Amino acid sequence: MSDSFIGEIQLFGFNFAPYQWAMCQGQLLPISQNTVLFSLLGTQFGGDGRASFGLPNFQGNAACAQGQGAGLSPRNVGDSFGEPAVTLLATEMPAHGHAALVYNQGDAAKRHGTPLAGDAVISPIGADAFTGNGTTNTAFANGTVGSSGGGQPHANSQPYLALNFCIALNGVFPQRP
Repeated sequence: MSDSFIGEIQLFGFNFAPYQWAMCQGQLLPISQNTVLFSLLGTQFGGDGRASFGLPNFQGNAACAQGQGAGLSPRNVGDSFGEPAVTLLATEMPAHGHAALVYNQGDAAKRHGTPLAGDAVISPIGADAFTGNGTTNTAFANGTVGSSGGGQPHANSQPYLALNFCIALNGVFPQRP
């Protein structure tokens, strides 16, 4: 492998940082022992800038290029954004319905709590899913089909493959253009 640039970030498929590399887990490093890396990173990933500075934290995060894409807000090196979980509000979902067809099984021998071959859906014991008007094509009683979610957030993660981001602590100093 060729010489790395100091501060270069690479992906590795093993569970440790190679020699002269560190895991990108947001840890603080002493400036006195890493002056060259500090001169490149500064405090954009944390630290007080007097005794310590931080490494990038890729734990549960994805990489993003700096700059501003069309229609997007600007992103700077060191920015952290996004949400690990999102709660959808009723106002954020399009109006929709859930159709259900239910047939009553006239043969009492074929009425079971768990469906078997030849069974049909029946109302649960102690509850009546149907309104009392007795007509065909009638509506379900209120509360038969309940809401879901309950205001709880759902995970908001894109598909992922677990790899380790590591940063080079030593190597070639990158020359500015």
